[in-house]
Amino acid sequence: MAGELREDRVSVDDPAEASTLYNRGYFGAPRSGGGLDLSLLEAVYLVEADRLTVRRNGRPVSLGALFRAAGAEGGAFEIRYLVYRDLRQRGYVVEPQEGPVDFHVLPRGGAPRKTPSKYWVRALSERAVFDLAELLQRAEEAASVRKALLLGLVDEESDVTYYAFREAAPRGHRSSPVVPEKVLAYFQGDRAVVLDEEQARRLHEAGYYGKIVGRRLQLSLLETAFLLQAGLIEVRNADTDRPIRLPRLLREAKAVQPDFALRLRAYEDLTARGVISKTGFKYGAHFRAYEGDPEVHHAKYLVHVVPKGHRGAWPEISRAVRLAHGVKKQILFGEVGDEVRYVKLERVRP
Repeated sequence: MAGELREDRVSVDDPAEASTLYNRGYFGAPRSGGGLDLSLLEAVYLVEADRLTVRRNGRPVSLGALFRAAGAEGGAFEIRYLVYRDLRQRGYVVEPQEGPVDFHVLPRGGAPRKTPSKYWVRALSERAVFDLAELLQRAEEAASVRKALLLGLVDEESDVTYYAFREAAPRGHRSSPVVPEKVLAYFQGDRAVVLDEEQARRLHEAGYYGKIVGRRLQLSLLETAFLLQAGLIEVRNADTDRPIRLPRLLREAKAVQPDFALRLRAYEDLTARGVISKTGFKYGAHFRAYEGDPEVHHAKYLVHVVPKGHRGAWPEISRAVRLAHGVKKQILFGEVGDEVRYVKLERVRP
């Protein structure tokens, strides 16, 4: 097929050739009266596949010159092209878009104007910033029209990895704890311990709080602050036996763990959702989260907590997703602002 390069598009003017090209892959946008307009992404792909030759003012345009013309348009053309090419080679009809998402992708066998798109796709470099707020907005927009948001990450060797990105609402089965009387816990700097064996057993059974070590119950800093705030325990200094009130406990906790307030807010939210949260240290996350009794169930989630407006690096995100998958868990990122919102990232093969 022959096409003419005109600014930001390549036009196939012969109606018969345009019809053939469109019907064999749904490339471009048909013009009324015949002919076809191709985006530069589509034109590069078709030239590379030996299905199109391009001219400008009657003179041949090489693939390299076409690449340069496309790159001059800006918008990280090479990254977008690599994702477009990969999706096309996987058998999808891909419609390039202008705006916050790069492509609408139809299900295999679908046709434009007949089949709704299946995915909205963002193409990103591995060196791009992981902007949680911006991606949440894209996920909301996709979900509002019943589309799945996919992120195509291109690494420095030009391989593409896809991540499904969507908002999540974790739920568990833990009910509000009922303790007949306040439990006495002794603060030891970065945790607390319940020494009375009967109190330790009651508190643990009331909501799977802490860990039984011998005859004692060890409470994490988060559990200690949460239970003290809820009025379920009394906290005393392990050395002086003096009472420790919540403001002082929070100050000491922050000195030990500067992001303590952020983690506590997420812990409170997960607990309100019935989710049982334990430390995720061994997995490189803030929490491992259970839907039910940790002694019966495996943790379903790993939860990493970030502040609202968090911006990070994609290699860190990739590492977290890979690790969670390796231990058969789902990774959730909890964004803490006026409310706590969770997003689920999952590596997929479209």
